[in-house]
Amino acid sequence: MATGAAHLSSSKLNLGLLRDFYRREFLECIDKCLGTKAIVWDDGLTGPFGLIAEYSLLKDHEVEKMFPLRTGSLPPSNVQNIVFLTRPRLELMEKIAQNLHHEETKGGYKKEFHLIFVPRKSLLCERKLKEKGVYGSFSTVEEFNMTLIPFDADLLSMEMNDAFKECYLENDFTSMYYAAQSLMTLQALYGTIQYIHGKGDCAKQVVDMMRRMRDEMGGREPQVLPQIDTLLILDRTVDLLTPLLYQLTYEGLIDEIFGINNTSIKLPAERLGPQPSQEGVESKKVILNSADTLFAELRDKNFNAVGSIVSKKAKLITAEFGERHAAKTIGEMKQFVSKLPHLQATRQSLATHTSIAELVKECTDADDFIDALRCQQEFINGLETDKVHPLVEECIAKSEKLSKVLRLICIQSICNDGLKPKVMDFYKREIIQTYGFEHIVTLNNLEKVGMLRPHGARTYQVIRKSLKLIVEEVNEQNPTDIAYVYSGYAPLSVRLAQYLARPGWRSITEVLNLLPGPKVEEVQQIPAALRKRRSSISSSQSSTGEQKLTLIFFLGGVTFAEIAALRFLAQQDDVGGELIVAATSIITSDRLLDSMGGDCCGTMEESPQ
Repeated sequence: MATGAAHLSSSKLNLGLLRDFYRREFLECIDKCLGTKAIVWDDGLTGPFGLIAEYSLLKDHEVEKMFPLRTGSLPPSNVQNIVFLTRPRLELMEKIAQNLHHEETKGGYKKEFHLIFVPRKSLLCERKLKEKGVYGSFSTVEEFNMTLIPFDADLLSMEMNDAFKECYLENDFTSMYYAAQSLMTLQALYGTIQYIHGKGDCAKQVVDMMRRMRDEMGGREPQVLPQIDTLLILDRTVDLLTPLLYQLTYEGLIDEIFGINNTSIKLPAERLGPQPSQEGVESKKVILNSADTLFAELRDKNFNAVGSIVSKKAKLITAEFGERHAAKTIGEMKQFVSKLPHLQATRQSLATHTSIAELVKECTDADDFIDALRCQQEFINGLETDKVHPLVEECIAKSEKLSKVLRLICIQSICNDGLKPKVMDFYKREIIQTYGFEHIVTLNNLEKVGMLRPHGARTYQVIRKSLKLIVEEVNEQNPTDIAYVYSGYAPLSVRLAQYLARPGWRSITEVLNLLPGPKVEEVQQIPAALRKRRSSISSSQSSTGEQKLTLIFFLGGVTFAEIAALRFLAQQDDVGGELIVAATSIITSDRLLDSMGGDCCGTMEESPQ
């Protein structure tokens, strides 16, 4: 059994190729605006674009100013071009129209205006701008198709946080079109993916759209040797329970408590130790990705294993710094000095993660977290699910965060295959009386997507037992099963990926039939010229033991705990391949529930001060 690898795939698929593709396309797009430029950013795009094009690079292409998109007037600038970079949303068109009206009344230096939609133009948005009388002010209206952003060496996200809501509440499947388009882009760069498997209504839609897009190409696919062997597309509705559960991995807990946004978090500066260059700054931004070797080691561990790893690292770094006293010759001194930058960086990283772990521990040691976790564990084990749970009743009576109440009720509903009428009516009545009538809409939406439902056929118990979702003895320090990410519960979504790898989905046909939505299986034909090259390479791979690569795409979002479980799975000898994860977005329970309506969510706890 392989151990210790932090990535699903560190070298087999070079995601830098995708990043370079987007960077090149974007720079070509803004270079069409000749002369000096100011970019006006939609807030939702600054994080994703920061991952593909740094400000220093933009400066080389005559970008002199960058402003956030706000209502009212733009800040003063002496540039020749104002470039608006925006998602196709009507509320953003209102802001752009206001900006343009103010600019036109200023007079003075004549500027040209440009509009770039990401990822696609929208007829509704263009009509809105025409109604506001500003569409004619744009010299150019372009679109920049960036749909899948590389977050790390093994992780891609579309950052479409509303995809689940749009598909299942609003019947708007635009995000699924973008998902299909992003997969076509991947195939253009990395070759045709021969085997496609999927489960769920949206998964079928995406595969159908990919087929139509491929037919439209009429055999003109790029002649690229395939690097991805299998694609697994999973609809979030196939496993609604997993994202509702409290994540117990280091990265999962950080996301639940502080909210990771485009691989970074903001933490109270005073809790991160002395920061000489940060005097007077209330919060500090911390980047979380595998470039930080300590974070790469910690991110997927169960939080109970983090303390011992940090402690060992601290002793190791102290010992390495102590080597300077043992260095006697000039050669030994030079060797130590050459190691010094790395040692200092490691010590800084260690200090940062010690502080983060302390902040997380303050939350996980709190009584309300422990009580909620105990309640969750009872539900997933099928205990106390058929009646009003005392903790839920107590949380409502104390007017605790509605997100916490809804989370526990939805977990109870799924684990009991729906709530009995008396239990459902009690919860609804108490929530409406305590939190307000506006949450009738929230409750209706939860029912519509299947997170809350009346008692029906018993399927959860069958699925739980058939796929061994509950693992009694879990070693959180040195795990042997994916269940370690939830301290005893194996994510259904990841179990499905595990069974697909070996022995195959045919072994669980009855269970798949109990899960919502159709099963999808498709074989894409590889161009004849590439087939021969591929077969010869496959033969050499078999002889060298090189593993195949599977891309797992979550429609409706994926949690960091699921990603951790997949990383663990990729390290096991019996899975037979490497894994890359892609998703419409990275989600938590709060983000998922928040999209269901009402101002009921936010972070799991208040950030400790």
